[in-house]
Amino acid sequence: MTVSQPDVSVIIGAYEAMPYLIECLSSVEAQTIDPERVEVIAVDDGSTDGTGEYLEEFAERAPMHVLVIRQENSGGPSGPRNVGLGKATGRYVFFLDADDRLGPEALERMVDMADRAGTDVVLGKVEGVNRSAPKSMWGKTVERTDVFSSNIKFTLSAQKLFRRELLDRHGMRFDESLFTGEDALFTMEAYLRADGVSVVADHTCYYLVGRDDGKHVTKSGSYTLRFDSARALMNLIAEFVPAGGRRDQLMVRPFLVTLLPQFGPKYLTDSEEIRRHKFELAKPLTDAYWTEGVAQRLKVHERLRLHLVAEQRPELLLDVVKFVKAKKQAAALLERKGRRVYLAYPHFRDRAAGIPDSVYLAEPREARAFPGYREGGVDTFVRRAVRKARRVLTSREVRQAA
Repeated sequence: MTVSQPDVSVIIGAYEAMPYLIECLSSVEAQTIDPERVEVIAVDDGSTDGTGEYLEEFAERAPMHVLVIRQENSGGPSGPRNVGLGKATGRYVFFLDADDRLGPEALERMVDMADRAGTDVVLGKVEGVNRSAPKSMWGKTVERTDVFSSNIKFTLSAQKLFRRELLDRHGMRFDESLFTGEDALFTMEAYLRADGVSVVADHTCYYLVGRDDGKHVTKSGSYTLRFDSARALMNLIAEFVPAGGRRDQLMVRPFLVTLLPQFGPKYLTDSEEIRRHKFELAKPLTDAYWTEGVAQRLKVHERLRLHLVAEQRPELLLDVVKFVKAKKQAAALLERKGRRVYLAYPHFRDRAAGIPDSVYLAEPREARAFPGYREGGVDTFVRRAVRKARRVLTSREVRQAA
């Protein structure tokens, strides 16, 4: 008798996961997909709260095949995920955190989507429970997209459906040297290598649960770990994508999500030594990857802070961070008959500061909020002039040919 290959391997890394593990496993048991199409690989990472024992109880009663592995604590989520990935036999793998849970049709819908669209990665809609969750990518269900044509770069957690053949072909594993952001590195690489990505937005596939004790699989960690994470992700993007607009488009993510928060409200309470160290850690990253193309894709206050970091101007940054923390609205200055909107954050047109006006210039998506803004004025005039010149040249060429 031969055992058919499961469609999906659900990999659960668990550490001190009780009592959240109970609902997590219940959500696996409640899946609408045929249990014979699923295998569960659960790795207890040295728990002392009964997590391992509960996993073994679940394995005895579960309708699908369950493999429980118990090991010494590895210190992070990457080790258990890699162990589970090494044991997986499904056509697809899905990484489920032990304190979260699945929507009832999650596995069935995601596997069906991957099979129908032939894509290598499937994102299922995520909702937060007592914590925030990404939102911008769930506007509609999309059978086939990529990291350049959508907002999926803003959800780099590992809770996705991955085609296992893709991971095995490229030897993809989680970086166990990183203690934060390891899932972002793994998922971005999968996006960049994938033959298409799908988005299931019409069913909540994953519930991201906020624990009452504040302990999550992803640990906050030291600020230096955040710089490690940003560096790794930036280097990965640079390895896969040549310099230019497409690289800038992806670099927005590590600059905005990982680097910028180090120069947010927390910066005001940092010691002088930590502030200096943050600038030192940021310098090689901004030297290598901070470009005009990245800057133009940010809001003014985001661009201004990162500009000051890139220019190594800590003495000016403090005023800007204080202004942002106070949630003040910068005064809008409309020029060129409303075609340009400058937001007067601290040091705007201060000769001593010497910050270019372009840093304060709102891009259209931000400028639209201000009455009197006339979108596309200058650019539209230039485009009309170019089109007119082309028509004149074409008319001359036609007359000469006649």
